Order: sequence, then C-alpha cells, then structure tokens
Amino acid sequence: MNQKYVLITGASRGIGRACALAFARNHFHVFLNCRHSLDALQQVEKEILDEHGSCTLLPGNAGNPDDVRKMFAIIESICPGLDVLVNNAGISFVGLLQDMSDAQWSEILNTNLSSVFYCCRSAISHMVSQKSGKIINISSMWGTVGASCEAAYSATKSGMNGLTKALAKELAPSNVQVNAIACGVIDTAMNAQFSEEEREALREEIPAGRFADSEEVAALALTLASGHSYLTGQIIGLDGGYI
Repeated sequence: MNQKYVLITGASRGIGRACALAFARNHFHVFLNCRHSLDALQQVEKEILDEHGSCTLLPGNAGNPDDVRKMFAIIESICPGLDVLVNNAGISFVGLLQDMSDAQWSEILNTNLSSVFYCCRSAISHMVSQKSGKIINISSMWGTVGASCEAAYSATKSGMNGLTKALAKELAPSNVQVNAIACGVIDTAMNAQFSEEEREALREEIPAGRFADSEEVAALALTLASGHSYLTGQIIGLDGGYI
C-alpha cells in the first residue's frame, strides 16, 4: 500500500489534534502544524509515535506565506507532496465589532482565511500533477448564518466557504476534491470560554441536545479523505440540526 501524506494545520489541540490521531491510526504520515502551542504539538507527536504511527512536526504560522513556504519545503524533502490537506487553523474573537482593533482583525483574517489560501496554493500543484487529492476546510455554521458578537469570525468562515466552492470547480477537472465541514458547537477550548450558564443555554438550542466531540469532526474529515470522488464543493453541516 502506498504511503499517504496529510498536513493538518492547528493540530495541537481540539479538532486538529483529533484529526491528527485519526489520520495516523489510518496509516497516514501526518505533518503536524501549529503556531504557538509547541509543547502540546509535541504531545500529539508522542501519542502518534506511541501508537506506532508516523508524523513530522511543522511548527509555524500558517497565516504567514513565508512560514508556509518553509513548511512545504520540508514536506517536499520527505515526500513528493500531500495527498490530503486539512485546513484547521483558527482563532475566534468574541465581542462587538466596534471594539475590535486593526491588529485583531488582521490576525483573525490571516489565521482563519489567508492560511487556507497559502496552504492550498502550495499543495495543489502536486495534487493536480498526480490527478488526485483532497482538501478539507474546517469551517463553521456561523459562516453560513453569522453570529452576533463574532462578526469577524463569521466573515472569515464565510470566506472559507466561498473559497471552498470556487476552488472545487477549479480543481474538479484534475480529480481533486475540495469540501468544508461547517461545524456546530464542538466541545473544544474555543467554546470553553463561555460560562456554564451560556453553554447550557446554547445546548438547549441544539436539536441533538449536546455539543459534538472533536472526534466526530475527525471521523467525518477522514471519511471525506478516503473516498467520495464525486463529492466536491460542498459545505457539509455537522451541527446537530442547529441550522
């Protein structure tokens, strides 16, 4: 069986960590990326190696084009190129738009959306040349309907959805599929910032009656990476019926 290679951005915790472990358990060599949490990223590396998987650490800022070029130089020194790209790097800003600084806007735009562009741009040449590949963008239901006090976050995820649909059309003739998972409320550190009262109120709005686990997102990402060659350009809701 030919070795498959996947890059997961934001792989140190939450959805990214769950994706890294799921792909490693399914015999992918996993390139692990994050910007800040190197200790946590090394822990993910240890978990993969302890389970006899294979991985490579790629610390760096996926929202910086120079860092992405360096990351892909390392990837291309190890393998011909990626079979799968999971764009998961993301941050949130909760607050009124009028209170957001220029720097905060730039950071969330670069981390959540520009990173997708930079990584896709670097990954697609090999995918097109081998006439196969999967790009999976970790989006949000707020990119579809918007969230009060998360306007910037919603805007970046809406941009990700638009990029997903457009790039899917561009790459479909080369048998490269591009899809997004529009996550609902996932039980991650990003949502742990809310009080228990706020979490309970949110939980009551979800028809499924609960938050999703990161592992459920990872399972869907792995499914998308493992087949479905006619499924492309889709924004797949994983939100427990919320929208």
